[in-house]
Amino acid sequence: MVRNVKRTSALTLSTLLSLGVLAPAVSADTTDPNQQDQGAKVEILSAEKIVSKDELIERFREFFPDRFDFVTEKDFHLSPGHRYPDQEQTRYSLDFHTTVEGQSVYGGMTFVGEDLEIERFHSEPLNEAAALFPAEVSKEEARELATSFIEEKLDVEGYELDPEEMLYPSMNNDTLTEPIRYSFSYVKTKDDVPVTNKRIRVEVLGNGEIVQFQVPREVEEKPSFPDVSKALSESEITEKIKESLALDLRYNVFTDYEAGETTTKLVYQSTKGYRGLDAISGEWEGSDEDAVKDEIEYISDEALEPVSSDFTEEEARKRAKELVAVDSDEISLAINSYDQRKNEFGKDVISIHYMYEFKNGGSGTTLEFDADTGAVLQYHDMKRDVLERTGQKEETEKELSKEEAVDKAVEYLKEYSPSYLDDYALPMDEISYQKDRNVYHITFPRVVNGLLVDGDQISVSVYGDGGLQGLNIRGVQVDEWPSKEDVISKEEALETYKENLNVDLRYVLDQESEGAEYDLLYFPEYTEKKAAFMNAKTGKWEQRFGNEGADVTVSHPTAEQELNFLIQNGILKVEDAEAFDADQAVTKGQALEVIMKSLTRFYQGHIPEDREMPQAFENITPDHPLYQVVERAVQLGVIDGEKETFDVDGALTREQLAVWYVRALGLDKAAAFSDIYELDFKDVSDIDEEHVGHVALADALEILPATDEQFNPDDDVTYAELAVSNIRLAHEAYDKEFRYRY
Repeated sequence: MVRNVKRTSALTLSTLLSLGVLAPAVSADTTDPNQQDQGAKVEILSAEKIVSKDELIERFREFFPDRFDFVTEKDFHLSPGHRYPDQEQTRYSLDFHTTVEGQSVYGGMTFVGEDLEIERFHSEPLNEAAALFPAEVSKEEARELATSFIEEKLDVEGYELDPEEMLYPSMNNDTLTEPIRYSFSYVKTKDDVPVTNKRIRVEVLGNGEIVQFQVPREVEEKPSFPDVSKALSESEITEKIKESLALDLRYNVFTDYEAGETTTKLVYQSTKGYRGLDAISGEWEGSDEDAVKDEIEYISDEALEPVSSDFTEEEARKRAKELVAVDSDEISLAINSYDQRKNEFGKDVISIHYMYEFKNGGSGTTLEFDADTGAVLQYHDMKRDVLERTGQKEETEKELSKEEAVDKAVEYLKEYSPSYLDDYALPMDEISYQKDRNVYHITFPRVVNGLLVDGDQISVSVYGDGGLQGLNIRGVQVDEWPSKEDVISKEEALETYKENLNVDLRYVLDQESEGAEYDLLYFPEYTEKKAAFMNAKTGKWEQRFGNEGADVTVSHPTAEQELNFLIQNGILKVEDAEAFDADQAVTKGQALEVIMKSLTRFYQGHIPEDREMPQAFENITPDHPLYQVVERAVQLGVIDGEKETFDVDGALTREQLAVWYVRALGLDKAAAFSDIYELDFKDVSDIDEEHVGHVALADALEILPATDEQFNPDDDVTYAELAVSNIRLAHEAYDKEFRYRY
């Protein structure tokens, strides 16, 4: 029922439904509740114990004795046991799915080994509404809950909260119709030194429920650690770093995925240190003077002939079949589709979508060519994985040295992507080897104006036996590279690096060791900001990425909490907190961005042309920062797309905001019956007759209510008013189960 219909004629929900104007809820189940178990018992090997579904359910109930009483035996589903490569222990997955009071509830737990240690858990709660903003528990309270949970339930020792862990930014915004989630990371310590690959992650909802955790269970042979008492002191290591510290002037490519822009900056970067220093010897980890080059050497000194000067669809299909062909009677190759488009850097590319089909399923991916030259831009080998899945895996030995792997990678580049090679250099740093996959990962940096370019490289992965595992070329297109003439001196930059130097001691797993051997390493840190860089023009540290609003807070007498929540979640953009005036009028473009990001998800990345929306307004082109927001709003009916332009910089009135809110809830048709609404506002005559229904519903739902019997339809909406009313809108959308599939 529409709640609290004051100053409005009594319209019941059934009345609106009879008019056929109320939008239905949009939802989708992710699990089929009627699916059958894949056998009540899972047998792995005769030498191992047989694990039954009942045994795992009992283990689950022991861990959560009361919380999931509503989940019955038939709601649980057991998946076959599985193992990861190079690990002996078997994992078992127990999932559940049920419906409670019309709400779909699901989750699962993973168990490891014969003792059935719990490794992972996830669930969706019954009471999500209590976790919406404003949350029942603060982040600090959630942290206390997570810490107590680890101490009391997970049977682990030596883990400490890691407040400094760098979390990479999400490529999607979180909507306000989703529960607040707090994530915490705990790192294992040995002798008070963090063991970097041993982390517990816990997620707590805004209502205080633990809804997800992951515990690193020991699957290695007994690990070996260097004696920390033999480590050099921080002061000794600091002096060693200062003695050997060297900087390199480079270009760095930055891509703003939301705005769809790529920019470059000149930066000063340390030539050493990303792998750390051995804490006992004081030497740079894995240092090999022969492997690290000081002089730039191009892959090719001259431009090579392209694969093709007239690359056609037919030729692309032919080359794709040759590259991805698999020699097996049990696997068939299908080229599913072909398309030509522009990639995120504006380059014309040809994509071939293909699939390997076999008896029990299939796997597919995409191969990408440069449409102008026929060069391979993206390739990932799936053949070996598919052969393994069909029981045809061939054991291979490491045959190539690092130097031979580089030579092999160059051979592949000259065969598949020759026209790019005169812009890229041979590897300047050491080659990474992934032991568990038997793969060398090799990076060829781009060179512009005699400087290396970070963020634009050719990546080639070569199997230890010489096969091609992957190839990727970014090929960033930059119209103008910054001049390297007006930068601060290298000496000045080096002095700043040294003044800010700190070190961090950690245990790091040696990826190339035969067993579970750890190195004790010092890592240099030059700034408190994670993933920061030194701008060579200014000599200042700048953030590479992250939530721009994470450190921004504003004050306001009535909307402070709402404003800061929107800012810190990246929904409302505020660059200068001191200059920000929350009582200032918000523009239509800014307001629309807040509304749409509160209700729908936006992917911050390149949108392929075949997924781009049509252009509704002449002034909102695909390169406009609000293009996705505006087009999404038009597509969902929040704004009209009938006019030639959209006034993004114009002020937004309360009447216009009421219209947007009602449309966002799918009630536009209900609002259209304006003659059935009776308003007793003192300023009712100031409301456009066409929008009487919108204003009535916005007031009745208490999303944008009147005050002192006046709606003030022509008043400009302020940031503060938008923040408070937008939260109410999100709650109403949640209550009505009105979800957008974005």
